[in-house]
Amino acid sequence: MSLESPVMPPPERFNFAQHLISVNADRGTKTAFIDDQGTLSYAELSERIRRFASALTEAGVRREERVLLLMHDCNDWPVSFLGSMYAGIVPVAVNTLLTVEDYAYMLQHSRAQAVIVSAALLPTLQSAIEIASKQHGCDVKTIFVSNAQAANGALPSNAKRFDEALASAPPLLQAADTAANDPGFWLYSSGSTGRPKGTVHTHANPYWTAELYGKGILQLRESDVCFSAAKLFFAYGLGNGLSFPMSVGATTILMAERPTPDAVFKRWRGEIGNAKPTIFFGAPTGYAGMLAASNLPSKRDVALRLASSAGEALPAEIGERFTKHFGVEIVDGIGSTEMLHIYLSNAPGKVRYGTTGWPVPGYDIELRGEGGGTVPDGEPGDLYIRGESAALCYWSNREKSRETFQGAWTKSGDKYVKNADGTYTYSGRSDDMLKVSGIYVSPFEVESTLMQHDAVLEAAVIGVNDSEGLTKTKAYVVLKPGKQTTDAELKAFVKDKLAPYKYPRQIEFVSELPKTATGKIQRFKLRALETGSR
Repeated sequence: MSLESPVMPPPERFNFAQHLISVNADRGTKTAFIDDQGTLSYAELSERIRRFASALTEAGVRREERVLLLMHDCNDWPVSFLGSMYAGIVPVAVNTLLTVEDYAYMLQHSRAQAVIVSAALLPTLQSAIEIASKQHGCDVKTIFVSNAQAANGALPSNAKRFDEALASAPPLLQAADTAANDPGFWLYSSGSTGRPKGTVHTHANPYWTAELYGKGILQLRESDVCFSAAKLFFAYGLGNGLSFPMSVGATTILMAERPTPDAVFKRWRGEIGNAKPTIFFGAPTGYAGMLAASNLPSKRDVALRLASSAGEALPAEIGERFTKHFGVEIVDGIGSTEMLHIYLSNAPGKVRYGTTGWPVPGYDIELRGEGGGTVPDGEPGDLYIRGESAALCYWSNREKSRETFQGAWTKSGDKYVKNADGTYTYSGRSDDMLKVSGIYVSPFEVESTLMQHDAVLEAAVIGVNDSEGLTKTKAYVVLKPGKQTTDAELKAFVKDKLAPYKYPRQIEFVSELPKTATGKIQRFKLRALETGSR
């Protein structure tokens, strides 16, 4: 069966940066981005994109070569990203929370010819370049420093101040003549183990996600003000804060600091840039933290009309509490770096809390068993996706590319159950599923149930072997500030809501859970603790 898209494909010759400039050609004075320093209109953005494209070419960076983008969210970020694509150069957007060794690896792996870096991250970058140079060599010739006035001391000899580079470069009048399927940009997957994988996306891929999800599901419009807790270097954040709002001429609030409840609430109340978000993009961990905060704003203090969630499955209890407080739905979905954004989702006015909703029109979903065949409804299976936004490959990693990108289908690494109403319920990562008493148990199901208890903020469930070598469930639990409970009370609570064999046989109370930089729980670290304690 061929997959029919509900939208027209982009033309064969297609440059995504030029596409966004053209879409917003008549919105010159409209505010495109607001950061902690000021605003950027669509006309100013177009000018700066073309100037930075010129600055890169003047620095000797050629078509299809890579440039590393190591920046906190600010107005220079979309200029750097789209300026690179406009010139046919490939930006490699990387997580700002990683280690020097991670950046050294990425510099070598991508063979980046230049780096665009926030001044606060310049010392980290310099250390990474030093390590990379001593190992397998480093190709970086030029460094562009954003917010250079904040840099401590003199800049390196090969560094340029971002604003000065723009001021001295004439606008590049014509975008590179790229094909829709040419490499457009890279994102590194945040995999829970091993080296991050350089995921290669095309110029067309963000077009597809904006059309199918930003417009098709979220129904974003020009009057919206978007604010994403997920940063632009994440696939989720890139759609939320750049591709989606720019595709409809909306305004985006960018935040350099960590998305703590206080930082988010400040922007919800319009204290930055005098604009209140109408759309908020978050993740379950963040929503849980905000709902537990003592200074949670009231409904009348915010302008939200819709909220989005991804990164992990959203527990029903969190969604229901948020909607009760704000009168606003959280539209939960699942996406991935490999597919660029969300392909399975709830929709505004059609939310089934506790599920991840329905396939996004334009994507096909299959659940497959261990033998590769499809599984019946109601049984857990490995999630496969087919859609136009799939990445080309993992750069220089043929084995992992073959394992993940299987013809037209992409293997997600998640397990799901299809329900009678056509919705899908998350069962956990494929390698996290537990078999207890010969029956599969979803860690997420047990975690979600624990989090319905009034005292529980977060929970993570893993399998541990008992004295007879049989797998039993163990829960690590973080309590809400000022709340108390006992393991016996929590066990009884779960038994009352789930099948008896699913309740956690052991419960350990902890102050925090190990997580990736994207906020996903790292259960493998909890399993390692258990292995090391025996």
